[in-house]
Amino acid sequence: MNKKTITALVILTVLIIGVTTFCFGQFIPNAPFKKEVVTAPDFSLKDLKGKTFRLSRYSGDTVLLFFGTTWCPACRTEIPAYKKIYETYTPQGMEVVYINIGESAKRVKRFVKKNSLPYRVLLDKNETVANSYNIMGVPTFILLNKDRVVVNISHRTMDIPLEELFPKEK
Repeated sequence: MNKKTITALVILTVLIIGVTTFCFGQFIPNAPFKKEVVTAPDFSLKDLKGKTFRLSRYSGDTVLLFFGTTWCPACRTEIPAYKKIYETYTPQGMEVVYINIGESAKRVKRFVKKNSLPYRVLLDKNETVANSYNIMGVPTFILLNKDRVVVNISHRTMDIPLEELFPKEK
C-alpha cells in the first residue's frame, strides 16, 4: 500500500469511530448493566388524534415506551407481542405508548389502521425525544417504574422484565 491509501484508511477509520460514538442526546444506560438510577427525561408529543401526551403526567404509573418506525421489519415483528403486553398490563395500571420516529402522521395513521394498533401512538416528527433518549436503533423498548426510573432498555419484547414490576399472584 502506498502512503495515500494508508492515510485515507486512517482518516476513514477515525471518521467512522467518531460518528459511531457521537451521542446527540442524554445518555440513558441499560439499567441491568448500570447500577446508577436514571430518571427518564420528561417530554411531550402529540398523538394521532392531536392530543398532547406528557410523560410527567404519568408519574406514579409504570410506563412502557416503544420507539419504532413503520418501515422497520423488527418493529412489525414485535407488534403481536406488544399488543399482548398492552392487553395484559394496561388493566394492571401500566401506560403503554408507541413513539414513531420521524415519519408523517398520514403514513403512521395508515400503519396503525392496517395493524389495528390498540395503544396510544405518538409522533416524534423531529426525532427530538428519540435523541434525548439516545435511541440508536429500532425497535427500542424502555420500561419505566412508578418513579419514572429506567428499569430496562431492550430491543425485544421478550427481554422486558414486566414480572419484576407486576408479579403474578400465587
